[in-house]
Amino acid sequence: MSSEPSTEPNLPPVAPEVLAEAVEQLTARLRKKLDAATRDCAAGAHPGEDGAVTVRFSEDALVTLRPGPGGAVTAAEQATCTCLLAPRCLHRAAVLGAAPLADPADLVAPHPEADPAPDAGQRPDAGAGSGAGAGAGAGPGDGAEAGGGAGEPSGGADGPAPEVLTAAQRRAAAALWRAAAEALAAGVTAGGAVVQAELLRAAHSARLAGLPRAEAAALRVVRGLRAARERSGGQGLTDLTGAFRELLRTAALLASGAAGPELTGTGRRAYRPGGSLRVYGLCREPVISATGYGGVVTHLLSADGARHSVCDVRPGGPARARGAGSASVALGGAALDHAGLARGGLRIFGATVSPDGRLGSGRGVRATPLRGVPWTEEPAAALFARPAAEAVAARLAERDTEPEGAEPALLGCEVVVVGAAGEDLLVREVRPQAPLLRLRAAHPHPELPHTANLRRIAAHPGLLLRVLGRPDLDRAATLRPLAVGPVPGAEYTLRLPEEWLGRADLGYDVLQGGHFPPGTAAAPSAAAGPDLLADSPLWRVRRLLESGVAGGRRAVAEAARTADPRTVYGPLRRAGFTMAAELATALAAEADRRPRDVFGRLTDPSPEAYARSWLAASMHLAAAERSLVAASWAWGEGGTP
Repeated sequence: MSSEPSTEPNLPPVAPEVLAEAVEQLTARLRKKLDAATRDCAAGAHPGEDGAVTVRFSEDALVTLRPGPGGAVTAAEQATCTCLLAPRCLHRAAVLGAAPLADPADLVAPHPEADPAPDAGQRPDAGAGSGAGAGAGAGPGDGAEAGGGAGEPSGGADGPAPEVLTAAQRRAAAALWRAAAEALAAGVTAGGAVVQAELLRAAHSARLAGLPRAEAAALRVVRGLRAARERSGGQGLTDLTGAFRELLRTAALLASGAAGPELTGTGRRAYRPGGSLRVYGLCREPVISATGYGGVVTHLLSADGARHSVCDVRPGGPARARGAGSASVALGGAALDHAGLARGGLRIFGATVSPDGRLGSGRGVRATPLRGVPWTEEPAAALFARPAAEAVAARLAERDTEPEGAEPALLGCEVVVVGAAGEDLLVREVRPQAPLLRLRAAHPHPELPHTANLRRIAAHPGLLLRVLGRPDLDRAATLRPLAVGPVPGAEYTLRLPEEWLGRADLGYDVLQGGHFPPGTAAAPSAAAGPDLLADSPLWRVRRLLESGVAGGRRAVAEAARTADPRTVYGPLRRAGFTMAAELATALAAEADRRPRDVFGRLTDPSPEAYARSWLAASMHLAAAERSLVAASWAWGEGGTP
């Protein structure tokens, strides 16, 4: 999830369209001063007893934000200034620009089956969607996709059937494409409040046209630009690069009309009747969002192996995430807390289920507790029966066609502990020719025990474990573990209390010395094959794309002038990445293409051709890296996948 600058919580969230309108009302002279005026607004904010927040600029300029019942500023009249130029003043626009952006889910009227919070049930550590696919949008009106330079339509013959978009939707998507292209050409360096406001205006138009996924992609980019300009550690260039890729791809496909249902998205999670269900707990996962929410997601399996979840996410941050792990489950009057549900089960009557498996808590839902099922019994046992490499390959193949916000599927595997690698844990899957895997804390927040638990496990080389977690599809052979348990029949394995039902939730349970077997075991070999992702020359393309995000089109053009493409991209060609080299060379050339007339004026000032070239290179890189990640899970000691 995107990370907001640390000073923003002093101000209430602001609806994107309110900020966009305030910036639009400024004169050109005031717009040039906006970034400097915004910089220190949050630090000078003072909350009042009536819920209003004030920021004083001078004796005659006091800005007041009065959030509505939902806690956000959703209307222009809720932001006022006492200066003579108000509401078209720099002070008001600066304060609105310093406030965090309200999530669209916060601005939707409550619904009996709606989410309790904007981040509930979504991947808690997710950043901007990468949108890594076989085809990238070539831009509105081009009628073709730049899928790694192949020019093949996105999705292929087996993909979702394109939806028939209205003319208004296509116009809104085209406007969003143009705004995204301008923001990409500007980069972080020049992507200040004015550029962000243009994106927000286009995002609002997309929402009004019924394109919530496009709006969400634009908001991720704006939040990423803000965080990068504030040098916030929570948002890196890699995340922002992925956010730009997803936004450009989504806008291009929508504007061209070649959009499947997974790209249009839905504004509210739609629940459908699920009848009678029996679900069994797998584990609990803490949720800490960048927008100040905290809570828990309890993962469940039904008797037929379908995945479900129960979520409790509300304002409160890390403190609430810790407490929610033992809070009562608000589902059909069941007398269970989340700790009990994670190791127990429920029989649900009148269930309502969202497309991503979320269980609703409507009035007609009734639930009674069931005995829990250990990981050694069905349906949980099936999670550990499939080799991890197969599960990851299937997950990567589904990545582009899944609905927005769908959680990456959990996978289970049996591993033997190798040792520590910094804060990570190295393990090897218990199967022939297995690769070395890296277990990285799912939530490294210091107030959660993930990192400490992995550190304790790393002190026992040779320990056999069952691990349930979520594969990190952006890194080679990396798993984000959520829970661990003993291996049945193994002598040197975990010894957990009987009431834990054979598993420990790494985000809530704290492993102690008594949970480990006495003595030592033979340490397994730590020899690993090459890191297929880090050791490939694709880093040259990644650095070019990220330099464009950081410094804009000008930075890519400067790189083209100071480096010989044959020297820079020669290693790519020699390694067989010929298309990656061609696309990177084309991007550098397009960035430096600035034709001018005899008077020195630009004859083609539009950045859209540059954005198409950047998107083609970015999509090809994402597809290539996805293939390398899949191979890294299957690469064994024998040196062959």
